[in-house]
Formats: sequence, structure tokens, C-alpha cells
Amino acid sequence: MQFDNSYARLPDRMYARVAPTPVAEPGLIAVNAPLARELGLDPEWLQSPEGLAVLAGNALPEGADPIAQAYAGQQFGNWVPQLGDGRAVLLGELIARDGSHQDWQLKGAGRTPFSRGGDGRAWMGPVIREYLISEAMHALGVPTTRALAAVTTGEPVWREGALPGAILSRIAPSHIRVGTFQYFSAREDLEALRLLTDLACARHYPGVSGAEGLLEAATRAQAELIAQWMGLGFIHGVMNTDNAHVGGITIDYGPCAYMDSYHPDKVFSSIDRNGRYAYSNQPQIAVWNIAQLASALLPLIDPDEAKAVERATAIVHRYADLYQAAWGRRFRAKLGLLTEEEGDIALIHRLLDRMAKLNADFTRTFRGLAEGTARDEFIEREAFDTWEAEWLARLAREGSTVEDARARIATVSPAIIPRNHRIEGAIASAVAGDMAPFHRLEAALKTPFTAAPDDPLRHAPVQNEIVRQTFCGT
Repeated sequence: MQFDNSYARLPDRMYARVAPTPVAEPGLIAVNAPLARELGLDPEWLQSPEGLAVLAGNALPEGADPIAQAYAGQQFGNWVPQLGDGRAVLLGELIARDGSHQDWQLKGAGRTPFSRGGDGRAWMGPVIREYLISEAMHALGVPTTRALAAVTTGEPVWREGALPGAILSRIAPSHIRVGTFQYFSAREDLEALRLLTDLACARHYPGVSGAEGLLEAATRAQAELIAQWMGLGFIHGVMNTDNAHVGGITIDYGPCAYMDSYHPDKVFSSIDRNGRYAYSNQPQIAVWNIAQLASALLPLIDPDEAKAVERATAIVHRYADLYQAAWGRRFRAKLGLLTEEEGDIALIHRLLDRMAKLNADFTRTFRGLAEGTARDEFIEREAFDTWEAEWLARLAREGSTVEDARARIATVSPAIIPRNHRIEGAIASAVAGDMAPFHRLEAALKTPFTAAPDDPLRHAPVQNEIVRQTFCGT
């Protein structure tokens, strides 16, 4: 393996040097062999006693320089001046086969100076959830952190009771967050802001330079990312600025969830009591987060504050058009449309309105358009029939056949998603010692667009399987 440590070469006030805390008896949950090969790692070595020791934090790979990063953030809108990696240790940066630098972080690796009284550990449930959902997102084409491996620690983690401990090996192009910039902006540390800006551009936006260039690129990336979330019925759950990545990738899978039945105000997170991060609020929250990034970058944009505010505001205001264009592209594709018409957005919303009113399943409805079964998702079939007639007329106007449109829809609307009840079932089985449901779900999520019609993983939950709340991974 080849390592670099560009973040650890930054001034030491930007992180804390800390090694993972060894665990008692590590055991393997899973190794992501395809990802390992992309990173230049041998999957068989990762599963060996030597590799397992590295995955558990009991040994360091050659070349590693472990640190915990400092950052701040607004949590549910409330400013917290110091957060940081409280239970994650960045081993360093693997140089992948394509030459890119990829952070290798151990999540749940023990206390750091940023733990704020926590134990720095993770239990098996959140580790399995993040492993499955982040890899599902990758298979769906959404920019995301990746899961290289998951291991048990052989030690209990105390939450509401004793739970089995686990550690996730998380891979990302970086772990630079909006909150990272806020941390140094609040301290008026212009040197750190410049260094972060240069590193973020180098890692995420080659060819882009300077604070203004970074802000513009991040605005565009966030607009595209949120449109992808919306097109999949995905709800992040905790879009705090410390969970907003400047590279436009999905990070920090805590109380996240995919919707079953569609409703724009759907909330799953147990701590989101006022619905701040509801499905329909995600686009507005993303631009709010970008505005916080803009505020942190103001001193680098122009020494004249008024001019800096004017220039940054102009960039942030572009988000609305960028997002609407990205959302329109995503949902036109989900209707199999090749062209644009003025009435397309209204047509999409009329379908979504019917879905919300009649409790239609989000994923199964759009997949049903590809397979001719969408009507079955509506308790009042006539409501769908009326909309379908409009859709068929729209296809006819652009010269598309229904068969061709359905084939196109099948490439963008998945048959399988990591549904809440399946995730919870895999976690419960794993805690009981049975990893088979986890492995079945992991395998199925690698090919979300090709599942057979009779695959039970495609089914929506029955009434007693519905998961109404998700919880932060701790």
C-alpha cells in the first residue's frame, strides 16, 4: 500500500495527534474486496490476523500518521465552536490505483481530545447501517464516503445497556467539512483557512483555485448531490454543517433513511423533533449550509468585507437555479423523458401529490413506471390512471414509445434500496450472532437496478415492519 499524510503535514493546531485505542478481541464482519483492490490493498491481507489488527486499531499500517481532525458546526442551527473527530481516527491517505488520495478513517476507534466526555466507541448497529447504506449509495451513483471494512471489537459498548462494539473503516476523498472552515473562521485563523482552501480544491476540484472558486464549485456540487438524494427518496436526517462535506459527497450516516410511502414532510430522525431536516427541507438546508461556508470564506474572498459579501452572495444565490435544473433532470429521467417541456415540472408534481395523498411507495412507484406496475401502488387506481394518461401523451409528443421510456426509467429508478426494516433486521440478526441477513442485503445492494421482480428485498414493509424512527449512530 502507498500512504500519504497531507493533512497531518498541516499545522498541528488543525488536528490532534492520536492513535486508535486497541481492542480486546477483534473479529471480522465484512471486507469490501472490490474497494480494497481499487485502493491497492489485498483483500486477503485485510482478512488475515495482521490486516484485522489494522482494521481494529490494534496496529498501524506502514506509513500511517494517525490524527483526529478539528472542526466546529451548527447543530440544528445552534453554533457549537468545537466538535472534531470524537470517535474517529484518520490513519492517513491511501494513494489509490487511479492516483487519487483517499482518507482511511477508523470510526469507533476510541477517545480523542475532541470526545467531549464520550467513550469514542461505536456499537455494531450504526456500523452496519453506515456500511450498507453508504455502499448502496455508491451503487446508486451518489457521491459518498465508502465502507472498506467492518470489525467487531470483542468489547461491550454501553448505551441503553451493553451492546457489541464495532469499528468501521471509512474511505473518503477527504473529511473536510463546512464545519472545518467554520472552526478556523471563528478563530480568525486566515492561514488555516488558506491551507484548507488549497487542500479542498486539490482533493475535490482540480483546476479550481481560491476561496471564490471553491465556493462556486461547492455550491454546484451540493445542488447536484441534494437533487440525487431527492430523486431516491433519501433523507439524511442530520444536515448540520459539521456533516456537510465541501466536496459534495454524502457523509455521516446517522439517523438516515429511505422513504417507503412518499410524503414530502417525512422525518425519521428521533432527534429532529421540529422537522428541520425533513425530506422537503433538504434543498433549503443545503443552501443554508453553503451560506455558512461563504461566511467562513469571506476574509479570503476580498479584504473589503462589503465587497466580499456581495461576491459571495452572488455565488450562493446561484444555488436555486442549479438545484432546480438538477432536480428537473433527475425527475424527467425518472419519467423516461428525453426532452424538456414547460409543463414537465407540473407533471412531476402531480404524480408526487397523488403519491403523498394515497401513500404510494416512492421506490416501487417509480420502478413500477419501468415495469408497468405503478398503478398497483395506489389505493385509488383511478388517480394514477388520470395521471398516466397525461404521461403517455407527453411521451407521444416527444416521439418516445412507452417501451423505450420504461427501459430508460429502469436505469435510474432502483428496484432495491436499503429499506429501514431490512437494515434493522440485519442489525438484530448480527447482534444475535447471525450475519447472513447482512451479507444477503450487502450483495443485493451492489446491483440495485437489476433485481428480479420476485426478489423479496423489493417488498415494501407490511404494517408491523414499518420503522418510523431512526437514531443517531453512537
